[in-house]
Amino acid sequence: MARKVVSRKEKRAEAEAAEKKTKKKKAPTKRKSRAKAAKEVRLKAYWGVFNQSLKRVALFEFNERKKAQKKAEDLSAGKSPHFVQPVKEAIEES
Repeated sequence: MARKVVSRKEKRAEAEAAEKKTKKKKAPTKRKSRAKAAKEVRLKAYWGVFNQSLKRVALFEFNERKKAQKKAEDLSAGKSPHFVQPVKEAIEES
C-alpha cells in the first residue's frame, strides 16, 4: 500500500492558524481565597505553682502573686522544690 505524502508547509500553516485561534482566549478569572479567617483567641494570665516535674500544683489569679509565692514556699518546705511561673490560658466566650 502506498502512503500519502504529507506536505510540511500545509501542516505548518494549519498549526499556525490553530494557534492564532487559541490566543484569543479570555483572561482567567481570579480565584477567591478559600483560607478561613483566623479566629481570634483571647488569653488570660494566671500564676501557676509547679513542682520539679513541671506538674501544675496550684493556680492563682494574676493579681495574687504573693499568695502563689507563699504556696510555693510552703510546698518547698517539704521534699521537692516548687516555683511560680506565669501561665496563659484561652478564654472561652459563650
